[in-house]
Amino acid sequence: MKKGCLYSAILLFCVMFSLPAMAQFNLKKAVSGALKATQAVTLTDEQMADYVKEYIEWMDAHNPVCEENDPYAIRLAALTEGLTDADGIELNFKVYKVVDVNAFACADGSIRVFSSLMDIMSDEELLGVIGHEVGHIAHRDSKKGFRTALLTSALKDGVSSNGGKAAALTDSQLGDLSEALVNATYSQKQERDADDYGYEFLKKAGKNPWAMALSFRKLKQLQEEAGAEKSSKLNQLFSTHPDLDVRIRRMEERAIADGIEEPESEAVAE
Repeated sequence: MKKGCLYSAILLFCVMFSLPAMAQFNLKKAVSGALKATQAVTLTDEQMADYVKEYIEWMDAHNPVCEENDPYAIRLAALTEGLTDADGIELNFKVYKVVDVNAFACADGSIRVFSSLMDIMSDEELLGVIGHEVGHIAHRDSKKGFRTALLTSALKDGVSSNGGKAAALTDSQLGDLSEALVNATYSQKQERDADDYGYEFLKKAGKNPWAMALSFRKLKQLQEEAGAEKSSKLNQLFSTHPDLDVRIRRMEERAIADGIEEPESEAVAE
Protein backbone atom coordinates (compact mmCIF):
# COMPACT_ATOMS: atom_id res chain seq x y z
CA MET A 1 0.00 0.00 0.00
CA LYS A 2 1.29 3.47 -0.83
CA LYS A 3 2.29 5.62 2.17
CA GLY A 4 -0.41 8.22 1.48
CA CYS A 5 -3.15 5.57 1.46
CA LEU A 6 -1.76 3.94 4.62
CA TYR A 7 -1.58 7.23 6.55
CA SER A 8 -5.12 8.16 5.48
CA ALA A 9 -6.50 4.81 6.57
CA ILE A 10 -4.73 5.02 9.98
CA LEU A 11 -5.98 8.57 10.55
CA LEU A 12 -9.58 7.63 9.76
CA PHE A 13 -9.32 4.58 12.02
CA CYS A 14 -8.04 6.61 14.99
CA VAL A 15 -10.54 9.44 14.60
CA MET A 16 -13.53 7.06 14.58
CA PHE A 17 -13.20 6.23 18.27
CA SER A 18 -13.64 9.86 19.36
CA LEU A 19 -16.82 10.52 17.33
CA PRO A 20 -20.55 9.83 17.88
CA ALA A 21 -22.07 6.65 16.46
CA MET A 22 -23.56 8.27 13.32
CA ALA A 23 -20.29 9.98 12.48
CA GLN A 24 -18.51 6.66 13.01
CA PHE A 25 -20.95 5.03 10.60
CA ASN A 26 -20.24 7.63 7.91
CA LEU A 27 -16.50 7.31 8.45
CA LYS A 28 -16.75 3.54 8.18
CA LYS A 29 -18.29 4.06 4.77
CA ALA A 30 -15.44 6.40 3.87
CA VAL A 31 -12.85 3.87 5.03
CA SER A 32 -14.61 1.17 3.04
CA GLY A 33 -14.49 3.38 -0.05
CA ALA A 34 -10.82 4.14 0.54
CA LEU A 35 -10.01 0.45 0.82
CA LYS A 36 -11.94 -0.27 -2.38
CA ALA A 37 -10.01 2.46 -4.16
CA THR A 38 -6.75 1.04 -2.83
CA GLN A 39 -7.75 -2.40 -4.07
CA ALA A 40 -8.42 -0.90 -7.48
CA VAL A 41 -5.06 0.85 -7.53
CA THR A 42 -3.34 -2.48 -6.92
CA LEU A 43 -4.98 -4.09 -9.96
CA THR A 44 -2.64 -6.87 -11.08
CA ASP A 45 -1.37 -7.49 -14.60
CA GLU A 46 -3.34 -10.74 -14.63
CA GLN A 47 -6.55 -8.94 -13.72
CA MET A 48 -5.78 -6.29 -16.32
CA ALA A 49 -5.33 -8.95 -18.99
CA ASP A 50 -8.68 -10.50 -18.00
CA TYR A 51 -10.45 -7.17 -18.28
CA VAL A 52 -8.83 -6.32 -21.62
CA LYS A 53 -9.88 -9.71 -22.99
CA GLU A 54 -13.41 -9.27 -21.69
CA TYR A 55 -13.65 -5.78 -23.16
CA ILE A 56 -12.48 -6.66 -26.67
CA GLU A 57 -14.73 -9.74 -26.73
CA TRP A 58 -17.64 -7.52 -25.69
CA MET A 59 -16.82 -4.98 -28.38
CA ASP A 60 -16.59 -7.68 -31.04
CA ALA A 61 -19.92 -9.11 -29.90
CA HIS A 62 -21.66 -5.72 -29.92
CA ASN A 63 -20.41 -4.54 -33.31
CA PRO A 64 -20.91 -6.08 -36.76
CA VAL A 65 -17.55 -7.73 -37.49
CA CYS A 66 -16.79 -8.36 -41.16
CA GLU A 67 -16.38 -12.02 -42.06
CA GLU A 68 -13.07 -13.12 -43.59
CA ASN A 69 -14.57 -13.21 -47.10
CA ASP A 70 -15.96 -9.67 -46.84
CA PRO A 71 -14.21 -7.17 -49.18
CA TYR A 72 -13.33 -4.94 -46.22
CA ALA A 73 -11.73 -7.82 -44.33
CA ILE A 74 -9.88 -9.01 -47.43
CA ARG A 75 -8.51 -5.52 -48.02
CA LEU A 76 -7.37 -5.12 -44.40
CA ALA A 77 -5.76 -8.58 -44.35
CA ALA A 78 -3.76 -7.77 -47.48
CA LEU A 79 -2.79 -4.38 -46.10
CA THR A 80 -1.58 -5.73 -42.75
CA GLU A 81 0.24 -8.79 -44.08
CA GLY A 82 3.53 -9.09 -42.22
CA LEU A 83 2.43 -6.82 -39.36
CA THR A 84 2.48 -9.49 -36.68
CA ASP A 85 3.63 -7.98 -33.40
CA ALA A 86 4.47 -4.76 -31.58
CA ASP A 87 7.37 -5.14 -29.17
CA GLY A 88 6.38 -8.73 -28.46
CA ILE A 89 2.62 -8.11 -28.34
CA GLU A 90 0.84 -10.19 -30.98
CA LEU A 91 -1.38 -8.10 -33.24
CA ASN A 92 -4.80 -9.05 -34.56
CA PHE A 93 -7.01 -7.04 -36.89
CA LYS A 94 -10.75 -6.88 -37.57
CA VAL A 95 -13.12 -4.55 -39.39
CA TYR A 96 -16.30 -3.18 -37.84
CA LYS A 97 -18.92 -2.46 -40.48
CA VAL A 98 -20.21 0.75 -38.93
CA VAL A 99 -20.87 4.36 -39.92
CA ASP A 100 -18.39 5.91 -37.48
CA VAL A 101 -15.09 7.14 -38.89
CA ASN A 102 -12.62 5.66 -36.43
CA ALA A 103 -10.09 3.00 -35.47
CA PHE A 104 -8.76 1.93 -32.10
CA ALA A 105 -6.12 -0.26 -30.52
CA CYS A 106 -6.42 -2.33 -27.35
CA ALA A 107 -3.67 -3.29 -24.94
CA ASP A 108 -3.74 -6.96 -26.00
CA GLY A 109 -2.76 -6.08 -29.58
CA SER A 110 -6.29 -5.96 -30.97
CA ILE A 111 -6.73 -3.30 -33.65
CA ARG A 112 -10.20 -2.55 -34.95
CA VAL A 113 -10.66 -0.48 -38.10
CA PHE A 114 -14.08 0.90 -38.96
CA SER A 115 -15.38 0.36 -42.49
CA SER A 116 -16.35 4.03 -42.89
CA LEU A 117 -12.73 5.00 -42.29
CA MET A 118 -11.67 2.53 -44.96
CA ASP A 119 -14.18 4.13 -47.34
CA ILE A 120 -12.43 7.50 -47.21
CA MET A 121 -8.78 6.49 -46.94
CA SER A 122 -6.37 4.94 -49.39
CA ASP A 123 -4.28 1.93 -48.42
CA GLU A 124 -1.27 4.14 -47.63
CA GLU A 125 -3.37 6.44 -45.45
CA LEU A 126 -4.84 3.48 -43.58
CA LEU A 127 -1.35 2.12 -43.00
CA GLY A 128 -0.47 5.40 -41.34
CA VAL A 129 -3.43 5.08 -38.98
CA ILE A 130 -2.46 1.51 -38.17
CA GLY A 131 1.20 2.41 -37.65
CA HIS A 132 0.21 5.10 -35.17
CA GLU A 133 -2.11 2.77 -33.25
CA VAL A 134 0.59 0.10 -33.14
CA GLY A 135 2.91 2.70 -31.60
CA HIS A 136 0.51 3.15 -28.69
CA ILE A 137 0.38 -0.61 -28.17
CA ALA A 138 4.15 -1.03 -28.26
CA HIS A 139 4.75 1.81 -25.79
CA ARG A 140 2.01 0.45 -23.48
CA ASP A 141 0.03 3.69 -23.84
CA SER A 142 -3.03 1.58 -24.67
CA LYS A 143 -2.51 -0.45 -21.50
CA LYS A 144 -2.09 2.65 -19.32
CA GLY A 145 -5.08 4.33 -20.93
CA PHE A 146 -7.21 1.22 -20.47
CA ARG A 147 -6.21 0.94 -16.83
CA THR A 148 -7.11 4.58 -16.17
CA ALA A 149 -10.45 4.27 -17.96
CA LEU A 150 -11.20 1.02 -16.13
CA LEU A 151 -10.54 2.48 -12.68
CA THR A 152 -12.43 5.72 -13.31
CA SER A 153 -15.49 4.17 -14.99
CA ALA A 154 -16.24 0.46 -14.66
CA LEU A 155 -14.27 -0.07 -11.43
CA LYS A 156 -14.77 3.28 -9.78
CA ASP A 157 -16.10 1.49 -6.67
CA GLY A 158 -13.18 -0.93 -6.47
CA VAL A 159 -12.17 -4.32 -7.83
CA SER A 160 -14.15 -7.44 -7.15
CA SER A 161 -12.14 -10.61 -7.40
CA ASN A 162 -12.39 -14.33 -6.85
CA GLY A 163 -9.12 -15.91 -5.88
CA GLY A 164 -7.22 -13.12 -7.62
CA LYS A 165 -9.21 -13.47 -10.84
CA ALA A 166 -10.98 -10.35 -12.06
CA ALA A 167 -14.75 -10.43 -11.69
CA ALA A 168 -16.83 -10.20 -14.85
CA LEU A 169 -18.07 -6.74 -15.76
CA THR A 170 -21.72 -6.02 -16.40
CA ASP A 171 -22.96 -4.66 -19.73
CA SER A 172 -23.45 -1.31 -18.01
CA GLN A 173 -19.86 -1.27 -16.75
CA LEU A 174 -18.53 -2.28 -20.16
CA GLY A 175 -20.58 0.50 -21.74
CA ASP A 176 -19.13 3.02 -19.28
CA LEU A 177 -15.65 1.71 -20.00
CA SER A 178 -16.17 2.03 -23.75
CA GLU A 179 -17.31 5.64 -23.37
CA ALA A 180 -14.33 6.44 -21.14
CA LEU A 181 -11.92 4.96 -23.69
CA VAL A 182 -13.49 6.94 -26.54
CA ASN A 183 -12.99 10.16 -24.58
CA ALA A 184 -9.47 9.30 -23.44
CA THR A 185 -6.54 11.33 -24.77
CA TYR A 186 -2.80 10.82 -24.89
CA SER A 187 -0.11 13.27 -23.92
CA GLN A 188 1.86 15.20 -26.51
CA LYS A 189 4.89 13.02 -25.85
CA GLN A 190 2.87 9.81 -26.16
CA GLU A 191 1.47 10.95 -29.50
CA ARG A 192 4.88 11.97 -30.82
CA ASP A 193 6.47 8.71 -29.68
CA ALA A 194 3.66 6.70 -31.25
CA ASP A 195 4.24 8.52 -34.53
CA ASP A 196 7.96 7.73 -34.41
CA TYR A 197 7.35 4.09 -33.55
CA GLY A 198 4.76 3.77 -36.32
CA TYR A 199 7.22 5.19 -38.84
CA GLU A 200 9.95 2.67 -37.90
CA PHE A 201 7.44 -0.16 -37.58
CA LEU A 202 6.17 0.31 -41.13
CA LYS A 203 9.66 0.80 -42.51
CA LYS A 204 10.97 -2.42 -40.93
CA ALA A 205 7.94 -4.32 -42.21
CA GLY A 206 8.73 -3.28 -45.78
CA LYS A 207 5.91 -0.73 -45.97
CA ASN A 208 6.45 2.84 -47.14
CA PRO A 209 6.66 4.99 -43.96
CA TRP A 210 5.41 7.99 -45.93
CA ALA A 211 2.08 6.47 -44.88
CA MET A 212 2.38 8.31 -41.57
CA ALA A 213 2.52 11.75 -43.18
CA LEU A 214 -0.15 10.80 -45.71
CA SER A 215 -2.60 9.74 -43.00
CA PHE A 216 -2.12 13.02 -41.15
CA ARG A 217 -2.57 14.96 -44.38
CA LYS A 218 -5.84 13.15 -45.02
CA LEU A 219 -7.12 13.80 -41.52
CA LYS A 220 -6.29 17.49 -41.84
CA GLN A 221 -8.12 17.60 -45.19
CA LEU A 222 -11.17 15.92 -43.65
CA GLN A 223 -11.17 18.35 -40.75
CA GLU A 224 -11.01 21.35 -43.06
CA GLU A 225 -13.75 20.02 -45.32
CA ALA A 226 -16.12 18.89 -42.60
CA GLY A 227 -15.91 21.80 -40.16
CA ALA A 228 -15.58 21.92 -36.39
CA GLU A 229 -18.46 19.61 -35.39
CA LYS A 230 -17.41 16.71 -37.62
CA SER A 231 -13.69 17.22 -37.08
CA SER A 232 -14.16 16.81 -33.34
CA LYS A 233 -15.30 13.25 -34.08
CA LEU A 234 -12.41 12.68 -36.44
CA ASN A 235 -10.02 13.78 -33.70
CA GLN A 236 -10.82 10.53 -31.91
CA LEU A 237 -8.24 9.08 -34.28
CA PHE A 238 -5.45 11.50 -33.45
CA SER A 239 -5.01 13.92 -30.60
CA THR A 240 -4.74 17.57 -31.56
CA HIS A 241 -1.51 17.89 -29.54
CA PRO A 242 0.86 18.29 -31.21
CA ASP A 243 -1.17 19.72 -34.08
CA LEU A 244 -1.41 17.98 -37.42
CA ASP A 245 0.79 20.49 -39.26
CA VAL A 246 3.68 19.67 -36.92
CA ARG A 247 3.09 15.95 -37.22
CA ILE A 248 2.91 16.09 -40.99
CA ARG A 249 6.14 18.06 -41.19
CA ARG A 250 8.00 15.74 -38.80
CA MET A 251 7.04 12.61 -40.74
CA GLU A 252 7.76 14.21 -44.12
CA GLU A 253 11.19 15.42 -43.01
CA ARG A 254 12.04 12.01 -41.63
CA ALA A 255 11.11 10.22 -44.85
CA ILE A 256 13.02 12.73 -46.96
CA ALA A 257 16.09 12.39 -44.72
CA ASP A 258 15.89 8.61 -45.15
CA GLY A 259 15.82 9.06 -48.93
CA ILE A 260 12.44 7.35 -49.25
CA GLU A 261 10.33 8.32 -52.23
CA GLU A 262 6.81 9.54 -51.61
CA PRO A 263 4.26 7.18 -53.20
CA GLU A 264 2.04 8.47 -55.96
CA SER A 265 -1.44 9.51 -55.01
CA GLU A 266 -3.68 6.50 -54.73
CA ALA A 267 -7.39 6.43 -55.41
CA VAL A 268 -9.53 5.45 -52.45
CA ALA A 269 -10.79 1.89 -52.83
CA GLU A 270 -14.50 1.59 -53.51
